[in-house]
Amino acid sequence: MASTNRRVSLEAADKSLIRKPFQAVRFEGSSKAPAEAVYELLADLRSHLEWAGAKQLETTRLLTMEAPAGPATVGTEFVTTGSDGKVARFADRSVVTEATRPAVFEFVTQSSRQGKPGSRPWHVTLVHRYEIDSEPNGCRVTYTEEITRMSGAPRAFAMPGIRRLIYRISARYMRRGFDALIAMAEEQTAVQ
Repeated sequence: MASTNRRVSLEAADKSLIRKPFQAVRFEGSSKAPAEAVYELLADLRSHLEWAGAKQLETTRLLTMEAPAGPATVGTEFVTTGSDGKVARFADRSVVTEATRPAVFEFVTQSSRQGKPGSRPWHVTLVHRYEIDSEPNGCRVTYTEEITRMSGAPRAFAMPGIRRLIYRISARYMRRGFDALIAMAEEQTAVQ
């Protein structure tokens, strides 16, 4: 009987806390850089180590990336690791699902978050989408993150009010990377 209960609890742990996809984060920003410049940075996956890594806070950032050289296209796969605070680490596998130059860059990430030693890992599926609209003096960039699956996280994440609060806090850190992307595109355009 004990093994049956354990199997049931493991199956329950693998079920997603997410009953339907939800938008966790949405940012908008204007850039003096043309849409093409922002798109080029997004498609150059290795540049993510700069704007989402080195230019982020030391505790919350992208740490490593294995990605092919050259601009990413639909089907390009890449692997990253990241930090979420002083203890937690992410190991991610991503694939580019839309690459429409210079308007849309989207990728889906299968993420595994490991917290304190001995704790159960979280598994999350995220859709990252960047929409870039040309404007007379640059472009407007919109970033959305949709979470389609989450398992292993504390049950509090299933509660919409608590989930919104947690994502509002994490959005502050993520906004820093978004702003760094826009600034980097402007810097590179100014140099040319």
